[in-house]
Amino acid sequence: MHEHIGREHPAEGVFVFRGQPTIVFLTVCSWKRQVQLANSEVHNAMVASWQKADAWMVGFYMVMPDHLHLFCSPKNEKYRVEQWVTFWKRLVRRQLGAPQPLLQAHSFHRRLRRDENYSEKWEYVRLNPVRAGLVSDPDEWPYQGVLSELRW
Repeated sequence: MHEHIGREHPAEGVFVFRGQPTIVFLTVCSWKRQVQLANSEVHNAMVASWQKADAWMVGFYMVMPDHLHLFCSPKNEKYRVEQWVTFWKRLVRRQLGAPQPLLQAHSFHRRLRRDENYSEKWEYVRLNPVRAGLVSDPDEWPYQGVLSELRW
C-alpha cells in the first residue's frame, strides 16, 4: 500500500522563460479564513500596495470576503513571486495598521499555460461574487479591477 504524502505548502517559484510571456494565477486567503477583506479600506490598501510593489504587474484581480485572486506577470525577473507577495502583504498590513496578519503566510499560484485563455479564466473568477450570492451581476461587485494589461 502506498501512503499519499501531501504538501503542507505549495511549491515555490514560477518558471519564467525569456522571450515568452508569463502570466500567473495567484490566490491568497485571509488569515484563518476570516471574512475581512471585502471592504473599501482593504481594497484601496491592496491596490496601493500592488502599485508600489512594482516588480510584478497585476492584471485582473478579485477581492472576496476571505480570499483574493489576481493575475500577475513579472516586470523584474530578479524577484520571485513569493518575494513579491510577501512585500505587498507587508505594505497592506502597514497601511491598515493591522495588529495581526490580514493574510495567510502562503499563497497558491500557478503559471498559465500558453494554450490557456487568460480572458476565460478571468470570466470564471469574475463570477465568484455571483456564485457566493453576494451580487446578482458581477459588475456590481466593487472589489475588483485591472491595473495592467497582461498580454500573451
